[in-house]
Amino acid sequence: MAEIVPLLDLQPEGDGRLPRVCSLDVFRGICVFLMIVVDYGGSVFPIIAHSPWNGLHLADFVMPFFLFVVGISIALVYKKAPNRPEATWKAVGRAAKLFLLGILLQGGFLHGLNSLTYGVDLERIRLLGILQRISIGYIVGALCEIWLSRRTRREVGILKSYYLHWFAAFAIIAVYLGLLYGLYVPDWQFFVPGEGYSDLPLDAHEYTMQVKCSVRGDVGPACNSAGMIDRFVLGINHLYAKPVYKNLKECNISSDKVVPESAPSWCHAPFDPEGLLSSLTAAVTCLIGLQYGHVLAHLQDHKGRLENWCGFSVAFLVLGLFLALLGFPINKPLYSISYMLITSATAGITFCALYLLVDIYGYRWLTLPLEWMGKHALSIFIIVSSNLAVIVIQGFYWKSPENNLMNCIVSLFVHR
Repeated sequence: MAEIVPLLDLQPEGDGRLPRVCSLDVFRGICVFLMIVVDYGGSVFPIIAHSPWNGLHLADFVMPFFLFVVGISIALVYKKAPNRPEATWKAVGRAAKLFLLGILLQGGFLHGLNSLTYGVDLERIRLLGILQRISIGYIVGALCEIWLSRRTRREVGILKSYYLHWFAAFAIIAVYLGLLYGLYVPDWQFFVPGEGYSDLPLDAHEYTMQVKCSVRGDVGPACNSAGMIDRFVLGINHLYAKPVYKNLKECNISSDKVVPESAPSWCHAPFDPEGLLSSLTAAVTCLIGLQYGHVLAHLQDHKGRLENWCGFSVAFLVLGLFLALLGFPINKPLYSISYMLITSATAGITFCALYLLVDIYGYRWLTLPLEWMGKHALSIFIIVSSNLAVIVIQGFYWKSPENNLMNCIVSLFVHR
């Protein structure tokens, strides 16, 4: 655990040249706080939950914010890496441990709030998720910082020193666009459990559903190439079984989260919002955060830092909005280019505001709870956001599992 905590929780304590930046911890704390709010409040206030497909809700900013702050931290952690192979092995090890931790927490091993059981069928374990995506962004950013930085004894400018990072980002974007819009998606089928389908024989256990596609460049939920790549590489049984696009009007989902038989076939299909193709542009968010970290590491005056960060943020925001106007959708499940740019710009603007408030004007006392959350981000994610604390509390019951401690606590608040 100690080896993977630096990915989310730590930054160098600093030396004489670069003191610890408190606003970075506060920013990370805001990410954790937002994650908790949207996880537990999204069912009550759908407007803050993830957008079903195109669009931006509050929850859609959480993942880019996390990736952005990981990028900043990478610039500080690997500011000096004299032994590149050793630094590479350490980065790979940390990323692998975080990836495996993500599979344990979100792969289906824990059965949620309504079950006291655990365990997962290896044929249906979910392979990708939040921590896995962060680990992918981390390793891409770390490898770029370790191997593609052109550090010299003379200061030659931030952009010139790290121009290969921008080249890597453009190359990743080009691959993403080529695969998203260039791949042909044929018709496909999948199997769902047979319960609830009236036209099946009584002894049928599975129901075959067909999705008509035969298109290229579609960015809808049914026929996009991102889903096709995940189904082919990972297998459809290893994808997220409850994608948020089931909340679209076309799917007509009921209040108890059941998709009716009459809904389009793709409404019943799994889809992973942290899939392989969308992880490419997610990694670019980490590279963008990396450039903000370079400004923090190399410029010592507040004015210079803010000018560079604001310049980056405005440029990304304008470009993202321009692409959206051209017809490139703002889409979190596909992690579209416009979504990546707009959310990265928002993260940059938020970080500028926090830096101004906390590190320049000194209002640190206002944000101490968030700073504490930022320093313990991974621990809070494991205990709270993964429902581990609730599951543990729920394991204590009186005579029958229904009389568990968590239900008693909820009843106390409800009947007051």
